Amino acid sequence: MYSKIPIPNFYVVMIFEEVAADSFFVGGVSHGKFVRLKLEHMARTLPGPIVREWWVKAVGQLIAPYVSDRGYDWEVTIDEVPADLWSLQGEIPPPFESHAEKRWVKENRASPYGLQEKLPVGALFTPGVTEKSAG
Repeated sequence: MYSKIPIPNFYVVMIFEEVAADSFFVGGVSHGKFVRLKLEHMARTLPGPIVREWWVKAVGQLIAPYVSDRGYDWEVTIDEVPADLWSLQGEIPPPFESHAEKRWVKENRASPYGLQEKLPVGALFTPGVTEKSAG
């Protein structure tokens, strides 16, 4: 799912933590066929209830062949962490669709960037005052 979003590939990190079947409890009862997925969104947020619902259902469809179709019960939680409280190699990720972010996508690595690279790729600027409008 994340590969369809134009973000650097290295923004997507997966950690698998296996828990022994006899060490997993749901509602105080041992449950040996349960999978819990925790997603943390830092690079992007889900704008509004419709997109949030769609994303949760899309995750469910994506994992179904590996989880529910194999008889496991499952749960998904998604946290949205502020991007300014996140860093990679000591760099705060560049702004959405900025020159620096596009470079990070291309190079597939975090690297320093300056103020100029924070600008959006498609930014069009016009002067606030011109000779015609000043006169």
